[in-house]
Amino acid sequence: MSLDAALLIARSGLLHTQRALSNASDNVANAETAGYTRKRVVSEAVTAGEQGMGVRSLGPTRDVDNALLNELNKRRSAKAAAELREGVLALIDQAHGDPANAEGLGDLVSELRTGFIELRTDPAQVVKQQAVVLNAAQRVVERFNDLSETIGQARQDVHDDLVSNVAEVNATLREISVLKRGVMERTGLGAPSADIEDKLDLAVARLGEFLEVKPLRQNDGRLVLLGAGGITIPTPESGDVFSLQNSLLAPDKYYGGAGTIPPILMNGVDVTKQMVGGKIGEAISLRDQTLPRYQAELDVAAAELADRFRAEGLRLFSDSVGTVPDPNLPYAGSAQIGFADKIQVNPAVVSEVRLLRDGTETIGGGAPFTPNPVGGPAGFVTLIDRILNYSFGETTSAGASWGGFATSGLGPDGSLSSPFGSPRIIEDYVGLIAASQTADSAQAKTDLETAEQFTDGLEARFNRESRVDVDSELGSLIQLQNAYAANARVISTAQSMWSTLFDSVR
Repeated sequence: MSLDAALLIARSGLLHTQRALSNASDNVANAETAGYTRKRVVSEAVTAGEQGMGVRSLGPTRDVDNALLNELNKRRSAKAAAELREGVLALIDQAHGDPANAEGLGDLVSELRTGFIELRTDPAQVVKQQAVVLNAAQRVVERFNDLSETIGQARQDVHDDLVSNVAEVNATLREISVLKRGVMERTGLGAPSADIEDKLDLAVARLGEFLEVKPLRQNDGRLVLLGAGGITIPTPESGDVFSLQNSLLAPDKYYGGAGTIPPILMNGVDVTKQMVGGKIGEAISLRDQTLPRYQAELDVAAAELADRFRAEGLRLFSDSVGTVPDPNLPYAGSAQIGFADKIQVNPAVVSEVRLLRDGTETIGGGAPFTPNPVGGPAGFVTLIDRILNYSFGETTSAGASWGGFATSGLGPDGSLSSPFGSPRIIEDYVGLIAASQTADSAQAKTDLETAEQFTDGLEARFNRESRVDVDSELGSLIQLQNAYAANARVISTAQSMWSTLFDSVR
């Protein structure tokens, strides 16, 4: 090997080592930068014929397993959805009250029945009428009202957040478009694009929190985004891809068919049902299925409770104008919708508590009932017995079985169903509502913990494979410094040999 060749080889080694040292320093400096992945400066042997002529440095490349990254983004999307669901259902759980303190809806209805049992021992005692029965009825009403208000507000908040999330998705898609173009331009020029690819991956991950997407990367830098619901998502540099209007969500509002909840549009086309995964997919599920079912179950319970008292001669519960919905009608389109928010203790009973003993309604048919008139027997228990035996029982006073509680045909469009059977007794039904809805909250918490574990595990694996390990980089710096010194010694030796050669010729 000639001295010229030795100098060229050593010089190329020095240049490559300098670039590798600079790259390692950048890795260490950016170890805590969000989205930054470890870079490597790859070398390529340079030959002339069969003679080695040194090395050439290629542009920085990333150590990224795209399959692992896609799976991580999928898990992040599931985690974001689980966080939203857990947060919303925790509010409903809290509104049901503390079961340890007998604050649940089933507990309060049982307390009302116990109040009537106590009143029967002394029907004329006004204190029992007021403090025991009327106050218990008021607590039942307040629990219905609080739950209905919490559910309604949660549903409104979910839709409002959906509007905000859609706007954030549009902004992220515009960012992805600009970054994608930068990668394509760099790739076309043969220039390194690793730093832009890091930013692009970060933007795609942020998009995945709102909507589950699968990015398809191509060698020329192109990127295609496939939504989990089967749509290809455009990435324009200007304008909005998706749109969603604000709306006030009353209990009778719903999406689809004749519903008036606005759809999510993609370039003018309704894609609401294709918006799957992430916060947006979960928000749609909560808004259109979970929360409307919860509202319907409460409405059915409130309507049945009011009707079973009225049917035995006491209009204890009604809305503000004294109406008791007919629970035998289909839920969708009926006065039952939103009744849990409207139910109140009959003002006539509040102003004249003796009606809790005497009754408010004349009942005909096979088991007639006439209210105890003013000045009637103080020990009148006919109404109380009807309520205890029948309003809280399985059959009417006429001997017919109560029709059971609607567990299908629920929701404002009649498309929803409860996940439990239909009992005959009001206490059993309200107990099932509380148990089912609070169990959903507990399951959501468990699902979130599972999603966090999966995500954390993949995060740790991705960090090991693709993020910067400062200790490893520092070790690499030492090796590179040794390599630099070795190449420098070769150059120094060659220079010394040249000097000796020139001196011998003089």
